[in-house]
Amino acid sequence: MLLAVDVGNTESVLGWFDELTPVHVWRLATDRRRTGDEIALQLRGFLEARDLPGPERILVASVVPALHRAWLVAGRMLEAPLRFLDGASPVPVRLEVDHPLEVGADRIANTLAAAELYRRDTLVVDLGTATTFDCITADGVFEGGVIAPGPTTGLDQLARATARLPQVEVEKPARVIGRNTLECLRSGGFYSVVDGIDGIVGRVVEEWGRDALVVATGGLARTLAPHCRTVDRVEPALTITGLAIADRYLFPRPRPTDG
Repeated sequence: MLLAVDVGNTESVLGWFDELTPVHVWRLATDRRRTGDEIALQLRGFLEARDLPGPERILVASVVPALHRAWLVAGRMLEAPLRFLDGASPVPVRLEVDHPLEVGADRIANTLAAAELYRRDTLVVDLGTATTFDCITADGVFEGGVIAPGPTTGLDQLARATARLPQVEVEKPARVIGRNTLECLRSGGFYSVVDGIDGIVGRVVEEWGRDALVVATGGLARTLAPHCRTVDRVEPALTITGLAIADRYLFPRPRPTDG
């Protein structure tokens, strides 16, 4: 069994896979101070709670280099081979951008998943600490995209930069026009993200010139995407599914022999 790990700046997503099926998915806060011992202990707790054995292998897509060593230590403690997905990995995608090695591992995983699952030109909107818009062709070519502040980034900065505005969650408000400070913040935070997604998707599709399927993923995809006019599908587990696809190439299994 594969443990696929998407290490983001704010949140990490872990998927326990049987082939391409995520049997269990866990989400936890990303902590750059966490040690390999702590990660291994937490993983064992997750697995024991579900009565699962240790993983046969671990595949990690990480945008947090400070945690790479800790994950390597955790893999050794769990006695599972661990590999990282990156721009140099031998997977069937092409990175048609100026600096391929700078492409985030999550965007590579999204490209693998979109090419295999949809087999058509796809624009993936990944709602994390940053919101990324990935232009992916039907034959698995990543042609670049857009990086924008994530859904909570603007609200977090607003609360830090002002003396009297509180922190609020990204959630659909009861109405657009707020009657108090909290309602105004919830409305502004929610609709600035929703309308920002629609605006950028519209500009990307117009410039790209393709009839693209628009797919939203990430932790807030289910909250935001239903209110976006431009999003066609919601796939919260798209990135870790891409890791499960990469597993075929990074951990190849021996072919059966005749006779």
